Amino acid sequence: MGKLIGILTGGGDCPGLNPAIRGAVMRAKDHGYECVGLVEGWRGLVEGKTMPLTTASVAEIVSKGGTVLGTSRTNPFKKEGAVEKCLDNFKKLKLDALIACGGEDTLGVAARLYKEHKVNVVGVPKTMDNDLSATDYTFGFDTATTIAVDAAERLKDTGRSHRRIMVLEVMGRHAGWVALYTAIASAADWVCLPEEPVDVKAMCANLKRAHAEKNVAIVVCSEAIDIPGKAAGKEELDEFGHMLLKKRGVGEQIAEIIEKETKIETRSAVIGHIQRGGSPTLFDRILGTRVGVKAADLVSEGKFGQMVALRGDAVLGVSLEEATSKLKTVTPEWLKFAKIFFK
Repeated sequence: MGKLIGILTGGGDCPGLNPAIRGAVMRAKDHGYECVGLVEGWRGLVEGKTMPLTTASVAEIVSKGGTVLGTSRTNPFKKEGAVEKCLDNFKKLKLDALIACGGEDTLGVAARLYKEHKVNVVGVPKTMDNDLSATDYTFGFDTATTIAVDAAERLKDTGRSHRRIMVLEVMGRHAGWVALYTAIASAADWVCLPEEPVDVKAMCANLKRAHAEKNVAIVVCSEAIDIPGKAAGKEELDEFGHMLLKKRGVGEQIAEIIEKETKIETRSAVIGHIQRGGSPTLFDRILGTRVGVKAADLVSEGKFGQMVALRGDAVLGVSLEEATSKLKTVTPEWLKFAKIFFK
């Protein structure tokens, strides 16, 4: 048996994962490597659960949503003895390297395994929130936002028919990129982002004006926004220390505030996990494929402890530690740009 690369996908799923798996497997073959899939994220390495990955098995998954490997939010550093099991199974499975596809949490584990235990690991950035530092875009974001734009435009149609204000709640736990891009691209009338508190007075004044002109108004809000006068919509923690959001979403709360302040009938909708599924867009298929291929190249070159990043039109390796050191939130420049449309 030749050299062997393990591949896992962790955290929330999103379109583009399967193209990345396909790209890595097909490029690995060029370098003389075989691949094996670790099932359900880091849990697969903890438990030693695998599935075959061959060029034949991945040949047609480029158009498929989700991940053929399954995923979980398992954090080995939060479970007693789990890190040791990861290290033992890495040896038992005779892995020469590991490609970890995920967001800040999955890649944070990869960074620690490399730094603290010298595991031969390479990261592939995946998050529909587009909140990873060191890369311009992550796959999953384009598809998720395209779906959200379609939802916003559909809400606009039904809102106009009933002379309502409509609120669309989209995903985006700590970063508002999905909400911002959705709001601008769908010609929404207001956007609520986690990067800044909601200005209820300005929002409602703008919505009343827009509704008077068009018989409809649209608000796009990120799922973890700060609503003045409301308790934080969060409760228990997951294994990575993130708050789990309450079932009663902020979109519903915002709709109640708007209706009370404007006296205009207001409805809310939550697109939720619909954003995660479905066939990836062309952009995400190509980006996923490119970063998967580059990950296999980095393994072949022995450049471990790196993550594949998109910089301009180039894919290159950057430090995993750098890439996971802080979240990429909506910048002041983008917030200023948004004021052109939401004021």
